[in-house]
Amino acid sequence: MTTTAMALVAAAPTLFRQGLLALFRERWPQVRLTLTADATQVADLVAHRTFRVLVLDEALPGLVLPALLARLHRVRPSQRLLVLAEPRKRPSADNLAGWPGTRLRVPRHVPPPALVATLAPWLEVLPEAASLPPTPPALSSGFSARELEVLRLVVDDCCNEEIASRLFLSVRTVESHRRTLLHKAGTRTLVGLAARAVREGWVA
Repeated sequence: MTTTAMALVAAAPTLFRQGLLALFRERWPQVRLTLTADATQVADLVAHRTFRVLVLDEALPGLVLPALLARLHRVRPSQRLLVLAEPRKRPSADNLAGWPGTRLRVPRHVPPPALVATLAPWLEVLPEAASLPPTPPALSSGFSARELEVLRLVVDDCCNEEIASRLFLSVRTVESHRRTLLHKAGTRTLVGLAARAVREGWVA
């Protein structure tokens, strides 16, 4: 009897998570995904279910990474964990030490092909995953440098005002860039835009 492989994704319900889930469902559609946006639930979920991999967004509200790692080590020492690291946070050298081969840390906005390559050793034993051809990253040459800056902040779930403040633009200009991004990406919603941006590697 074949056991269904499961993966746990611990991330806030943002556009970033939507893109991450779209990538999972495209590359490993046979993997059953469990979602949580509550950092306090992660260790309990891992203790009661067997997950092939735990993908943990370091931007998850309420997350205290060292404490969670300690709990995970107690309840399931061999749990495979991929931490999507916040670029503004300085990682502690000890946070992921002590569990070679089962704890990995990559930047939160790593290109999708690199994320797939990171997860593949933990998921490639699945027949369906092994038979999938590699998906080449789409060219982002259709976007201007400014549009790509706006796109990254859209994927990071920033509102128009936040994007305008960070890029020193007017809100109206940001709205114009977002309309252009939706048109060029061939999507109708920001969720669809974020999903495709993560999947295609436009925000690497």
